[in-house]
Amino acid sequence: MQEDFNIQEYLARSVENIVKDSIKATLKNPKEALFLAGFAKSTRNATKTREEYLKQDINIPAFLIASITADCNLNCVGCYSRTNNDHHQIPLSDSQWEDIFRQSRNLGISFIVLAGGEPMMREDVLLKASNFPEILFPVFTNGTLLNGNYLELFDGNRNLIPVFSIEGDRDVTDSRRGEGVYSQVTDSMQLMKDNDLIFGASVTVTKDNLNYAVSEEFINLLKSSGCKVLFFIEFVPVDGNANLAPSDEERELLMEEIADLREKHPEMLFMSFPGDEKSTGGCLAAGRGFFHINYHGGAEPCPASPYSDINVRDATILEVLESGFFKSLREDGILTEDHDGGCVLFEHKKEVESLLNH
Repeated sequence: MQEDFNIQEYLARSVENIVKDSIKATLKNPKEALFLAGFAKSTRNATKTREEYLKQDINIPAFLIASITADCNLNCVGCYSRTNNDHHQIPLSDSQWEDIFRQSRNLGISFIVLAGGEPMMREDVLLKASNFPEILFPVFTNGTLLNGNYLELFDGNRNLIPVFSIEGDRDVTDSRRGEGVYSQVTDSMQLMKDNDLIFGASVTVTKDNLNYAVSEEFINLLKSSGCKVLFFIEFVPVDGNANLAPSDEERELLMEEIADLREKHPEMLFMSFPGDEKSTGGCLAAGRGFFHINYHGGAEPCPASPYSDINVRDATILEVLESGFFKSLREDGILTEDHDGGCVLFEHKKEVESLLNH
């Protein structure tokens, strides 16, 4: 990491670029382009809010990952949520999530990823999220629950953007997510396209699907389906399936291929996690660039690092970001250590647990 790296400037610039690229990707969709133009103004105001907090030596990230439920109608191989979550906790109510969204907006958080489990099993929470047009909510869904009610919700609230999980072709997707899931996902994509609605896709990159995930065949399939943004999520072996995790060389290949795709397909937005963190001076977890709230309110560094010393039931978002555990992670140096890609917190699991216990 370079000593003069400024994380706030980098994140502010990145947010602006994401919005600009999103606007370019939706120029042929008037409703979406109009919403994003207004959202661009909101992100500028949010950046100013975060800068004011930074003057008080308080770092507010631009991103929050909210796992709004632990429930899911699928049982995917390597699911971090099913492995990490204690499913016997009482979930946050829709009004509690609404308060989290309100606090986040007031702090200058611009993006809240709605994850799970399967977030579309919590329509009540998505309805609350629709009331915050200043925040963009990518909804990471398995794509099997799209119906008329959701089509109407997405049409009327452009700050909710479904991101469908797909692993590549039919065989790879069904082998990880279940027989027939590929057909359901592609049908959902077609429904979105038929209704002139913007959506994205997310692929969990493993050794098995890396080459196909960055292939022209796959990208063109998504483009023809109407997809405007593609997230590459590097597989983290939280459940012991280390044989699926890409090697350092494969991660490097992935980043090279993504850079090439950005040049070849400017009409799409390509994002990579945690690969893009190599250009941010280290891991962005624990409030450095984002943080995670699980379904029962525990504030965690990230979904793949399920450790918490504070709960939003008993604390404000600001108190969460300034918690002892988060501050220790940011100040200890683990997050900013040089690494070849992958999840640095998972690689330093024992050190993370030690910081939590102390």
